[in-house]
Amino acid sequence: MMVVFVLPNSLRRWVSGKSEVKVFAVGADEETPPTLGSALDMLRRTHPLLEERLRDDYGRIRRHINMIVCGENARGLGSLDCAIPPGAEVYVMPALA
Repeated sequence: MMVVFVLPNSLRRWVSGKSEVKVFAVGADEETPPTLGSALDMLRRTHPLLEERLRDDYGRIRRHINMIVCGENARGLGSLDCAIPPGAEVYVMPALA
């Protein structure tokens, strides 16, 4: 399934100025939807410099980054275990202080 990451201006330099990055993510099996973690794993393969700015050394979403899935912050939906529905866009946003 295709997952679209929508990026703020501050992260676009790591992907040649693109406002969106598409990756193909898969679930653990045919009946399980992909998770945010599996989509980020694919992003690491295609755009490693961007993925480094989204996850920390332990693989968690960085504190200063929010990822919005279906209108809700992924942290409230299980963080990296958040299921990504078909056609979903993941909005990447810097956290506000």
